[in-house]
Amino acid sequence: MGNIMSGYELVTKMTGTDVFGITVPLITSTTGDKLGKTAGNAVWLNREKTSPFELYQFFVRQQDNVVEKYLKLFTFLPLEEIDHIMEMHAKEPEKWGPQKRLAAEVTKLVHGREGLESAKRCTKALYYSSMEALEAMSDQELQELFKQAPSAELLLEPGMNVLDLCRKANAIPDGPSGYQKITDGGVSINGIRVTDPETVLILGQHILKNGVSLLRIGKKNYYIIKWLQL
Repeated sequence: MGNIMSGYELVTKMTGTDVFGITVPLITSTTGDKLGKTAGNAVWLNREKTSPFELYQFFVRQQDNVVEKYLKLFTFLPLEEIDHIMEMHAKEPEKWGPQKRLAAEVTKLVHGREGLESAKRCTKALYYSSMEALEAMSDQELQELFKQAPSAELLLEPGMNVLDLCRKANAIPDGPSGYQKITDGGVSINGIRVTDPETVLILGQHILKNGVSLLRIGKKNYYIIKWLQL
């Protein structure tokens, strides 16, 4: 309230214009905790702090007991349309219709249509292993989606295979254990599991049209490979 009053006084003094302060109900996490900087779980409007993908995923994961309220608070959808969305959800809850619409509306409001398309590309690439989405992703989107992932720039050499790639990226240990990691099915390239270490890398399959390969070791260890002079 103090911030609102100070802002009101400053704006009216500087501009002479009537302004208004608006409050909304406190937004909490799915566990009921307050969202904010102090709690360390703030959702930011600045893309450098919260990417369009992260913003989209935050809203698409909201539970049924709050999604209707959030549609009314954070979007400009007519109330009649929100009622219809919730009616359809009652019939087909497995489609997560309200959550997807909420996420789309908020992401588009904050980051524009291109931000929403970016969030959808990242979602398809990460959760649906879409090679088409991966190929369309920019360097910025790759860095946002795989923030902790090491990246490496490599030259494609004649006959280079999966084992060579994994070792040059320092993604597997040297020796038999690294070889076995591949044969055991613990390695995927661009969302496709590879089990033959001797498989020669193929453009358009292991190396995407944008000159990138997304290497995954295990379930969560990603490596971004950028190919030079293709």
